[in-house]
Amino acid sequence: MMDQADVKLEAEAPVQDETAAANIALASADKPASTIPAEELTRLTDDIVSALKTVYDPEIPADIYELGLIYKIDIEDDRSVAIEMTLTAPGCPVAGEMPIWVENAVSSVEGVSHTNVNLVFDPPWTPDRMSEEAQVAVGWF
Repeated sequence: MMDQADVKLEAEAPVQDETAAANIALASADKPASTIPAEELTRLTDDIVSALKTVYDPEIPADIYELGLIYKIDIEDDRSVAIEMTLTAPGCPVAGEMPIWVENAVSSVEGVSHTNVNLVFDPPWTPDRMSEEAQVAVGWF
């Protein structure tokens, strides 16, 4: 919750910061804080990211997390996980299989009750989403 001091500070911030603060407030306004203890939430998050790093695009020598194919990870209070991801191209030959690989990897994390993977193409993936690690792996850095 923001108090009046927070609102005053935001009003004095540059327009870009106000927009970011407004977006954060809108995104969290209808979503109460998680009932999962912070320590467990951190462990789940770390384990989910580690699981995602075991999934590779068969045509690129880098994992999907470092490639920037994972757009969003939501962990719900019932410990179900919703993932939004994309592919390097809509015509990717493993488009039908990769979401299943992701679901299987994340579902294997201790404490995850259910995993749902949603494939999205907006915004489209571009190479600038890759981490430095992925750029090194593909020889672009």
